[in-house]
Amino acid sequence: MPQHVPFMNSNKKVDLKIIIIGALGVGKTSLLHQYVHKTFYEDYRTTLGASILTKVIMVDNTPLKLQIWDTGGQERFRSMVSTFYKGSDGCMLAFDVTDMESFESMDDWRKDFLDKVLSQEKDFPMVVLGNKIDISDRQVPQEAASAWCKEKDISYFEVSAKNDINVAQAFETLARQALARHQGILENYLTESIKLTPDNQPRTKCC
Repeated sequence: MPQHVPFMNSNKKVDLKIIIIGALGVGKTSLLHQYVHKTFYEDYRTTLGASILTKVIMVDNTPLKLQIWDTGGQERFRSMVSTFYKGSDGCMLAFDVTDMESFESMDDWRKDFLDKVLSQEKDFPMVVLGNKIDISDRQVPQEAASAWCKEKDISYFEVSAKNDINVAQAFETLARQALARHQGILENYLTESIKLTPDNQPRTKCC
């Protein structure tokens, strides 16, 4: 008879922390507002530190409450921003397809994130977004971005926060990955708890 795992109750709401990181001006705030509020955010003030929005969605019949952290991209705030990484269930890396420098900084952003969350997981939930595909003055070829992501086995989405292209798909893909990891961790925890339960009877060793 299969063992019932209480953590897997699909009616139980799961809280997940998602963080958006990337260089200054790539449109992280606009992506978040498009996803949560279905509006294009045209206020170009720089995000200082982090701001948080929440959204409740259903993924594979499981209600999820996404706590999405929008972080500042200025280099001088990098050390402060990295303190927000702790406890993340998924990471969204964003760059601007019209800004080659923002794409070239992706390695640093990814490494910094993985170092700070102390993740040795090869498949930590992560997606990459190439934003501003609505602008014709493109500097980063789609092939280059796709190759970078393929090498690291990360899903890549070409998106437009302004025209709402692929934004929801990207967030929901990340949410699905984060949920799978969350359930796996809980399942492993339950399994280890059962293993670590001491027997009532003392064990004797035969010579």
